[in-house]
Amino acid sequence: MLLALFYVFAILCIILYYTGHLKRWKCEWILIVLAIAVFPAVLFL
Repeated sequence: MLLALFYVFAILCIILYYTGHLKRWKCEWILIVLAIAVFPAVLFL
């Protein structure tokens, strides 16, 4: 369940990034945090 919520949040952040909302709200750092959170799973799987 938690993994599903993480993916929904990640997809929402990507959509907001490409529509320009994250830049307008000065929240582009959220994508960096998501990338750091996903990196260990990609590395070990």
